[in-house]
Amino acid sequence: MSACTRLWRPLLRQRFHHNAVQSACAGRRGISVSAADLRFGQPVHETHPHLLKAGEITPGITAQEYYNRRVKLAEKLPAGSVAVIVGADVQYRSGSVFYKFHQDPDFLYLTGFNEPDAVAVIEKLDDGLDHKFHLYVRPKDARAELWEGARSGIDAAEDVFNADVVGNIYQLRKHLKEILPVANRIYTGFPDSIKPDRFSVHLGGAPPGRLEKLVTQMSGIDRHPVSLRSIMNELRVIKSEAEIKNMRKAGQHSGRAFTDAMRQTFTGEKDLESFLDYWFKQDGCDGPAYVPVIAGGSNANTIHYVTNDMLFNPNELVLVDAGAEYGGYITDISRAWPVNGKFTPAQRDMYNMLLSVQRHCVALCHASSGLSLQNLHKITQEQLQDGLKSLGFDTSGDAMDILFPHHVGHYIGLDVHDSPGLSRDRRFEKGMCVTVEPGIYVPDDERWPAWARGMGMRIEDSVCVDEDSPYVLTTEAVKEIVDIEALRD
Repeated sequence: MSACTRLWRPLLRQRFHHNAVQSACAGRRGISVSAADLRFGQPVHETHPHLLKAGEITPGITAQEYYNRRVKLAEKLPAGSVAVIVGADVQYRSGSVFYKFHQDPDFLYLTGFNEPDAVAVIEKLDDGLDHKFHLYVRPKDARAELWEGARSGIDAAEDVFNADVVGNIYQLRKHLKEILPVANRIYTGFPDSIKPDRFSVHLGGAPPGRLEKLVTQMSGIDRHPVSLRSIMNELRVIKSEAEIKNMRKAGQHSGRAFTDAMRQTFTGEKDLESFLDYWFKQDGCDGPAYVPVIAGGSNANTIHYVTNDMLFNPNELVLVDAGAEYGGYITDISRAWPVNGKFTPAQRDMYNMLLSVQRHCVALCHASSGLSLQNLHKITQEQLQDGLKSLGFDTSGDAMDILFPHHVGHYIGLDVHDSPGLSRDRRFEKGMCVTVEPGIYVPDDERWPAWARGMGMRIEDSVCVDEDSPYVLTTEAVKEIVDIEALRD
């Protein structure tokens, strides 16, 4: 049965009848089990209907969409070529103490498979769209699963994830030997976190060494592998309706968390972080999208301040850069507000200037503007410079590099900085999702007005580019002074 045929079969539906099924791990052997006993390495609709709808592989993204993505990748590859995409492995804090697993975004984008130690191969068969999808995963192993949790297994790679060819990851060398030598051209995608001894056990007893080296050796001297990075960036930078819907859900939920946080009174940074962490794990969200910045007072002048362990001064601002993740898709928000709920005149002046620039730049995020993120950054610099001059700042020389040291925006999606390496000079297109985040960071230095020294603030929204207007994904996070102050009334 081809992948295309299987995609139109309701996910796992053929195995369900009066709550008695053949599991993906036992189906080939004809063993009947209860639906309640099904165990996979990640949620599926039949085991987690509260998280996924019928036909979805991951929240909001259907088997059909994952198939369409692989078709688009195959369309960009020459006939007879092969793409090898490697999933992430488990990262360890120390010894056997592991971090929460996070799948490589490119691998997740193409497969929906959210377990460690997996490799996907896309074979481009001809000049058309015909391709073959291989998925090599960990086999079911009762003893390993006792310690590590359920695995989906090899049968599920076909039945659930719609692979044409499936296999045991521990026999990867054998599988690649059958595919790579006959390929006209080889493309590779490797996670940044891959370790030097990664896959040594998966290569049939081969000495430890990078999978990259193995692929290179098998490719031959005249066919050095080509990185998939630029192709994957092109695929991922324009979001589908389903992706935008996921990001809107993450943005809506995160925005409400921010607004609720502004209503509260917190003693210190850690208390506020804990409050948001709880919020971000509700309503089906996956949790924080990244390590948050909770920066009271002058801590805000460290762009990526994540220590989050100081007490608040009631007379200062707190800058929060945080967001929830939903279905692997992130949202990115920054807000600054008074710890005591009321802006001082100085804080109000600086904030109003920054908010005016941010609103203007958000309004330019549409395809008909003809702009790019780089154009938007230049506009932001110019407007911030004019605004600071009006507030009594000397903006000559390197002033703006100090007061506004980061870029105004970046692409977002499955990564906080999505489509890594993609130029910010690319013009806005419908379906791009970006951040707009001007900020002002004033060092405690005599060069700057005394009333502003130590003040740091950033206002950031996640925005989807449309044809003629921006679609703000994070609008529930209030940012007008009157709205922020009204939350404590």
